[in-house]
Amino acid sequence: MKPAAFEYHSPTTAEEAVTLLAELGEEAKIIAGGQSLVPMLALRLAVFDHLVDLRRPAELRGIEVGPDSVRIGAGTTHATVGASPEIRRAVPLLSRATPLIGHFQIRNRGTIGGAIAHADAAGEYPAVAATLDAEIQTLSPRGRRTIAAAEFFTGMWSTALEPDEIVTAIRFPVRHGRSGFAIEEFARRTGDFAMAGATLAVQLDADSRISHCAIGLFGLAPTPVRARETEAELLGRPVAEVVAEDIGASATAGLHAIPADAHGSAEYRRRLGTAMVARAWRRAVQEACINGSPA
Repeated sequence: MKPAAFEYHSPTTAEEAVTLLAELGEEAKIIAGGQSLVPMLALRLAVFDHLVDLRRPAELRGIEVGPDSVRIGAGTTHATVGASPEIRRAVPLLSRATPLIGHFQIRNRGTIGGAIAHADAAGEYPAVAATLDAEIQTLSPRGRRTIAAAEFFTGMWSTALEPDEIVTAIRFPVRHGRSGFAIEEFARRTGDFAMAGATLAVQLDADSRISHCAIGLFGLAPTPVRARETEAELLGRPVAEVVAEDIGASATAGLHAIPADAHGSAEYRRRLGTAMVARAWRRAVQEACINGSPA
């Protein structure tokens, strides 16, 4: 099939884009990389009278690395994120998640802002944003605002964005010291959406006790979620006393809206999630311990 007819708009600035959205109303839709929207248009699962393309505004692209945070423009492609040595050093979890997104053709066109705004519950970037307590920067005709990742994802493919608002950048905090990061996911084929996945960040103090822990889960709820009760229980514990399998079971125990479909039951996905958390825990802790070793 082919998309229904639409009028194409190509603004040169972000301000021009949000002005168009406000003028055109609900019949307009933003298109960034188009890797999610174009297939839906082609199958006529979505129909819009106007498409507002965000490829031209240069202000929406680029990577800015500071001592305590990294700001990535919403129009920056997955491939650019994955190839950046600065991101590999400052936000390793984001760098490691990138190769898991689709195929290289998708990563060459897809953008980080598009992935965040699309808010797929099985998507890697939304899970990383939630795990790292990222901040989503936005623009509308009313001005700019910053939304915490914990408040940004509101449901399946839905966010806190207003209809005339766009994502302009995502800010990721940088963790120093004895830190370790990992992402694990299970998909039936390379490039498929994950049936279950886990993102993990852990930090150890000088006595090898857990001073920070963040456990993200994706593909297991309508939005990416954090296992906050498990995280709280881990704080202050000697890392050597923690059993990975126990962490996996604890992290998935409180999930009550696990999807079920032809690919697997809710219980099957829970078991996958438990295993993914355990694997990610081992990898993240190993890295944190290595980072704390003498050179």
